Amino acid sequence: MDAYAHLVYGLTRKFPKEELYGASSQLRRAALSVVLNYIEGFARQRDRVMKNFLRISYGSLKESQYLLKFSLDENWIGVEECNRATVLASEIGAMLWSTIDGIKDT
Repeated sequence: MDAYAHLVYGLTRKFPKEELYGASSQLRRAALSVVLNYIEGFARQRDRVMKNFLRISYGSLKESQYLLKFSLDENWIGVEECNRATVLASEIGAMLWSTIDGIKDT
């Protein structure tokens, strides 16, 4: 997740300046939200609360994946960059979902 956030920050440095408060900011916030909600969820040490934060993390991951595809379509990033981020996001998503699935609802 840390590598993903850093990758996204690196990619958004190339975005057009007019996107500083638009897609660039939104993509950065979504990528950071993935790791920050994951950390906060585990810090709460209660299964039900943790599961909620992990679901938020997963939602932010999906948001960031859409924004990466949007950025590719707008030619702000290249295919190789998008693929690298997509592969990493898929790995994170699988890990998050298996963790979410493993927490019993109480």
